[in-house]
Amino acid sequence: MTEQKHANVALFVPHAGCPHDCCFCNQRTIAGTSKPLSAEDVTAACDEALRTLPADRRAQIAFFGGSFTAIERETMEALLRAAQPFLQSGRFDGIRLSTRPDAVDEERLRLLAHYGVTAIELGAQSMDDCVLKACGRGHTAADTVRAATLIRRYGFSLGLQMMTGLPADTEDGARRTAKALAALRPDTVRIYPTVVLRGTPLEARMREGRYTPPSLDETVALCAELLAYFEQTCGIPVIRLGLHDGEALREEAVAGGYHPALRELCEGQLYVNTALAVLTHMGPPQPDTVYTLRVHPKAVSKMIGQRKRNRQRLAREGYTVRVTADPDVPLWEVRAEKG
Repeated sequence: MTEQKHANVALFVPHAGCPHDCCFCNQRTIAGTSKPLSAEDVTAACDEALRTLPADRRAQIAFFGGSFTAIERETMEALLRAAQPFLQSGRFDGIRLSTRPDAVDEERLRLLAHYGVTAIELGAQSMDDCVLKACGRGHTAADTVRAATLIRRYGFSLGLQMMTGLPADTEDGARRTAKALAALRPDTVRIYPTVVLRGTPLEARMREGRYTPPSLDETVALCAELLAYFEQTCGIPVIRLGLHDGEALREEAVAGGYHPALRELCEGQLYVNTALAVLTHMGPPQPDTVYTLRVHPKAVSKMIGQRKRNRQRLAREGYTVRVTADPDVPLWEVRAEKG
C-alpha cells in the first residue's frame, strides 16, 4: 500500500490566549503576523488548500502560534466550527493545535474531542522550574506532566516542544529536559533553539550582559545530540528542529542559534561525528591516502555537509575522503575503507 502524503494547513493565532510574556517571545516575528485569526481566515485557508493540494494528498488543520486552549471560549469554538465542513469533506484528517501546559484540563479536552481535534502539542520548553521562572513562562514542569498525562488519557496524539539555550539553562539541563519529555511518551517532539529577537526582554538582558546566547556551532552540537537521542535512542520523531524561516524572522533575529537549514546542519554533524569515530578506529590518518565513506543514498549530502563543511572538517583531521552511496548501508551508519 502506498503511504499517503500529508500536509498542514498552518493557521497562526499570534499570542492569543497567552497570559504571560515570555522573555524570548515575539509572536509577530515568529508567526509573521500580528492580525487576530478569524473564522473567515480558517475557511479561506482551507478552501485554498483544497484548490492547490494534489488529489492524493491529505491534510491536517493546524492552529499554531498562541495558546489555543487559553483563548476566549467563544472565539475558540468559532475557529473550530469553521473547520468542521472541511473535516467532513474527507480531505482533512483532523485538527492539530499547540497550547500551554497550564491551559489543559478535562473540560477543554472533551470540547476539543467534540470538534475533531486529533493532536495537541504542549510548549513545555524546559522541565527545570528555575529555567521556566527565569523565562517568565508562568507554569511548572509538574504542569507539563499533568497535561501530557491527560492528553494521552483522552486519546489525543501528544506532541511536546522544548527549547535550548534558555536563560538559566545549561547543556546538561537541556539533556535532562529531553529525558523527562521522552519519559512522557510523546508521539512527536519539536526542538527550538533560543533565538534572540529584536524588541524582546531577552534582547535587553543580552545588551546588559545578563544573558549570553549560545553560538550557532554550540547550538548545532547540542541539537544534533538531542536529535539522535529522540529519534535513534527513543524512536520519537522530531518533526521540527529550529524556527520556520521567514523574512520577518531573518530581519528580527539578532543573536542565538538561528539558521535557515538548522536540521540539515545537525544531521550533518551526526554524520561527521560517526565518520570520525569510524576513521579513528582504523588508525591515524595516512598521507596520500583517500578514504571512501559509504553511506545510504539519502545521506550523501548529509555526509558531505552543507557547503562541504564535513569534508573540510575531516581534511583538517588529516583525512581525504570521497563519499559513495551504498543502499546496503542503513541510515545513520558510515562504513569506511581505504582507497
